[in-house]
Amino acid sequence: MAASFSTSQLGSAFLGERNGICVSSVPVSHLSFRRKTVECKESRIGKQPIEVPSNVVITLEGQDMKVKGPLGELALSYPREIAIDRQESIIKISKAVETRRANQMHGLFRTLTSNMVVGVSKGFEKKLQLVGVGYRAVVEGKELVLSLGFSHPVKMTIPDDLKVKVEENTRITVSGYNKSNIGQFAASIRKWRPPEPYKGKGVKYADEIIRRKEGKAGKKK
Repeated sequence: MAASFSTSQLGSAFLGERNGICVSSVPVSHLSFRRKTVECKESRIGKQPIEVPSNVVITLEGQDMKVKGPLGELALSYPREIAIDRQESIIKISKAVETRRANQMHGLFRTLTSNMVVGVSKGFEKKLQLVGVGYRAVVEGKELVLSLGFSHPVKMTIPDDLKVKVEENTRITVSGYNKSNIGQFAASIRKWRPPEPYKGKGVKYADEIIRRKEGKAGKKK
């Protein structure tokens, strides 16, 4: 073992003299490693403050928040990685710890908090459009009845926290204070007859752009 070590030292010294480089050997016991702490960047969305209108009441108990406004009441539980700071008419969402999970949740829970404040004060809406011959919709009590080319009409029960309005038998507006429920109900309406790419028939969102495909051409004679 000593012979091989001395041989390697001689070889290193020889190569150093040959190349004009001073080679020094460091004992393995003197080597050390330093662990560098990497700080996660703060979310651009998460660091934006949320303004609370005067007609919205916020109740904060630990990691649970309740938001009450003229249109309704919503509640949200925050994970321990998120900290809530309330300052008069402003709410700030920040990270309680510097972890990857906290960095991922920072912007998400800031958006959810903002949606609650805007929802109970102003509300949200989602519009859909029926495209097709004979396609129509009508509201009957607490049900939305759709005629979409099936052998029977499609009846959908409207949730209690949502309002559905139909204009000109083909334009549907879903409104409420819970943005998540609005999106889910609108998606369930669209799911019955998604727009097809050739003629664009079906149920589509009002701001949705359908990429059209060219149909197969007939054989040339």
